[in-house]
Amino acid sequence: MIYFLSDAHLGSLAIERGFAQQKKLIDMLEMMSQDAVSIYMLGDMFDFWMEYFIHDKQKHQYNPFFKEIRKLTKKGIHVHFFTGNHDLWTFGGIEQLSGAEVHYDPCTIIRYGKAIFLSHGDGLLPSDWERLYPKDVKKKIKRFMKLREMFRSPFLQFCFRCLPPAWGNKLGYGWAKRSRLKEIANPCPYKGEKQEELVLFAKEQENMRNHRDYYIFGHRHIELDLQLETGSRVVILGDCFRQWTYAKLDTKGQLTLCNYEQ
Repeated sequence: MIYFLSDAHLGSLAIERGFAQQKKLIDMLEMMSQDAVSIYMLGDMFDFWMEYFIHDKQKHQYNPFFKEIRKLTKKGIHVHFFTGNHDLWTFGGIEQLSGAEVHYDPCTIIRYGKAIFLSHGDGLLPSDWERLYPKDVKKKIKRFMKLREMFRSPFLQFCFRCLPPAWGNKLGYGWAKRSRLKEIANPCPYKGEKQEELVLFAKEQENMRNHRDYYIFGHRHIELDLQLETGSRVVILGDCFRQWTYAKLDTKGQLTLCNYEQ
């Protein structure tokens, strides 16, 4: 069995009982380990992650999570960690602490005869997105893309890494908390097949003859399992702090969206 999960946002100041959430996530990974060949974590497993030049004691709170991943890898389970828009600032630290293979970009894998496109999902848009959306939506997308570009700037990353961890964490966790509270207060539900950016991205890929059987994303914090006209399926994984959803692929190539609490 191959498992896919995303968006735990560990360490979030907006999530109550954070240690209990981490324990529940570890229990879910333990459940997966019973029959897992591979586990793919598709981004934003941390609400904020930055690797400073100075040792950051605050990261010790994640020791149980990293210990569990190392336990999985020692059992021969391949664990893959995709960076998201909240935890892209890793420069080898996550790989060293967990033993997982870290991916910084989307990729396509072939498993059990199925082509699977994997990405956190942030920044993926159809090429004609400016024509598709009204002015207010375009403004939000442009603001997000500009912020994303800043976050990925090597110069700005270097400057932030020079900060004392206490200062950087206060900024980072505070910013992430505001983002989480804003989302909780004003959630963005599924926009429909003609408006949802990740669905439109997948459709464009299919129209360009870049066929995949499954497109699996995180990022949006919604559950979605949508079959396109080409036969491809777009799956958005939900999250691991409120919905507790994940996907699994069996040896026959059948993908199922599941709920851990059920």
